[in-house]
Amino acid sequence: MGTTKPPIHRAVVEHLVRQVVYERMGRPVPRLATAPNPLLVNVSARHCHLTQEAVDALFGKGYRLQVHKWLYQEGHFAARETVTLVGPRSRVISNLRILGPCRKMNQVELAYTDAVALGFSIPLRMSGNVAGTPGCMLMGPAGFFEMREGVIRAARHVHMHPEDAAFYGVQNGDPMKLRVGGECGMVFDRLLVREDPAVKLEVHIDTDEGNACNLQPGTPCELLK
Repeated sequence: MGTTKPPIHRAVVEHLVRQVVYERMGRPVPRLATAPNPLLVNVSARHCHLTQEAVDALFGKGYRLQVHKWLYQEGHFAARETVTLVGPRSRVISNLRILGPCRKMNQVELAYTDAVALGFSIPLRMSGNVAGTPGCMLMGPAGFFEMREGVIRAARHVHMHPEDAAFYGVQNGDPMKLRVGGECGMVFDRLLVREDPAVKLEVHIDTDEGNACNLQPGTPCELLK
């Protein structure tokens, strides 16, 4: 049996209809005066996503991750639990935070400077695309878990609800730009759209990128197509 595709959000349908009408009239497509949702830009520090199998190996059979802090996206949290990552030549990063809930695959997300400290090279990938990536050993209080692949630098991206995608005129996988203001202002290119009706508008950049632009809670930011 084939998979059932989720219904197209009304905001997306309205945007597509406006686009067709205005293109036939030879006029530019108008945008709403204000965005439907506020933009939040967060620095995503190094962390890992684990399967229940990995959690069992690291913390004991049947162990359940405990909530340390709820994250901006509903249902996601930083766990109390951390692990030690063992890289090439036994170099380690301790207190690597686990993000919950458990997932169907294991993935470690580092910045390039983290990888340099560990002594190995990691590719730039979208989350979930781990084929052919380096692996590592994770150490917890109850044992070790070997990841044969899954260590990446996560490509900068923006989580978007369909209403936000319609407002900005983009679709899942499209590249955007992020303009960051302030004394260290800059423009980040190739910010990839990740559209999902279950998410809120949020940009994720890593610690290298956050440090480069000195991102602070009050730093003005703008999404550009």
